[in-house]
Amino acid sequence: MKKVPLFIFMLAFFFGLMPVITISAQEKQSDDYKLRMELYKKTAAPSLIPWYFLAAVDQFERQIHKEIPEGRVTAVRPEQYFWNGLGNPNQSDQQTPGIAAMFNGWASDGNGDGIADRNNDEDVLATIAAYIASYGHTKSDFKIALWNYYHRDLTVQTIINNAKVFKHFGTIELKDRDFPVPLGANYSYRSTWGDARGFGGRRIHEGTDIFANYGVPVKSTTYGVVEIKGWNKFGGWRIGIRDIFNIYHYYAHLNGFEDGVKVGDVVKPGDVIGSVGASGYGPPGTSGKFPPHLHYGMYKDNGYSEWSFDPHPYLRKWERMARN
Repeated sequence: MKKVPLFIFMLAFFFGLMPVITISAQEKQSDDYKLRMELYKKTAAPSLIPWYFLAAVDQFERQIHKEIPEGRVTAVRPEQYFWNGLGNPNQSDQQTPGIAAMFNGWASDGNGDGIADRNNDEDVLATIAAYIASYGHTKSDFKIALWNYYHRDLTVQTIINNAKVFKHFGTIELKDRDFPVPLGANYSYRSTWGDARGFGGRRIHEGTDIFANYGVPVKSTTYGVVEIKGWNKFGGWRIGIRDIFNIYHYYAHLNGFEDGVKVGDVVKPGDVIGSVGASGYGPPGTSGKFPPHLHYGMYKDNGYSEWSFDPHPYLRKWERMARN
């Protein structure tokens, strides 16, 4: 094989003719998932708090903060007084665990360097694990610990759901999505979020209507837990799924539910949960007041309040993903 002169190789590299080896965003994200799992499992071993509970707390906080603290891969941010203890004259991020405990602070040393650093992933996870473990190791104990930490029922339920999903699938790397009706079905939709609605008083339309024939299967778009199932006078037969990104997915006007689907079930993208119908706008069983369609809504929770946002761009994206 003929050798390429060094100066030609250097010119090719300089002018961008040689391929540059880079780490793709996807590879970086996979490394991030792997590192987080290692941290959860490392913390779980001495604390006896299952890794998926720790992952669930971190996952919730990843959704309520705009960015991950610099130099970290986990998102949990304990409050200063929780960390150091009320009355502690030292309210810095770095704390001696024994001194923090004297002031009822929870700062813990997770990496064995003798210092509890509020900006260190191992120390933060060890601290949260120690706090939870102080209440006990049952699911009920975990719920009580979460409520006393966050003081919000929806937050507790969301984290419990996250833990259930992570335990079920054995991983935190859950990125798949699906379109809510089969691509082979005869369907149509457009952006209708924010349009006026009159039934039950003036209000806006909090979702996107996907028109299709009676009985067309309706699928979960995401990983999550069935939170609500039953009748609503506005949405008729409806089902609600809360996912691992603090988003509530609302499927309404169904013709019926898939056999066996119940509140508390873990679902994944593509799981059939019901079928298209025209139910709603009246007492249980009311149907036919409008053409058959699926009303699909999305609601974001930031840890303090929950609000509706336009699902149309996401539906378009998931439709393209499904086609590809």
